[in-house]
Amino acid sequence: MRYTGDPNALTPTVQKMIGSVDPDVPVTQIITFDGLIAQKYVTRRLGVFAVSLFSGAALLLSAVGLYAVLVYFVGQRMREIAVRIALGAESSNILKLVIGRGLKLLLIGLAVGTILALIFGRFIDNILYGVSGNDLVSLAFSVLVLGLAALIACVIPAVHATRTNPINALRE
Repeated sequence: MRYTGDPNALTPTVQKMIGSVDPDVPVTQIITFDGLIAQKYVTRRLGVFAVSLFSGAALLLSAVGLYAVLVYFVGQRMREIAVRIALGAESSNILKLVIGRGLKLLLIGLAVGTILALIFGRFIDNILYGVSGNDLVSLAFSVLVLGLAALIACVIPAVHATRTNPINALRE
């Protein structure tokens, strides 16, 4: 049946219509087409949700890992950064030093990850629908998202390094 209003309002009418044609046919379940499609794809949507959840967790872990590495890098080189600041280095030079180190790590990671994704992408072709395992648009989007997350993770320690008091850093 086609109906433009609330389909649940038609349930008693449909039951009466079917009962008038054949009273021995039990009408146990009346469902809309949208409801039927939703039931059919509930497991697929759950899988997509789980993959999205784990992908977000992986992105968060990679950004936090890069942040931790850069905080460690800044901590190890704090005296050098303090000497540079004491000798008159501009904040932009300190930012370039720290962000440059982070971007170097980022580019190495993205290069290795892209190569591995291209190599192993063909193994998941049979479980993907509407996209190949080596889809360049999806790969480029992933690289862009990871790159932006890593850039944000680089900026925080870099800004912290520029605000370092050289006298306190050299005393430690």
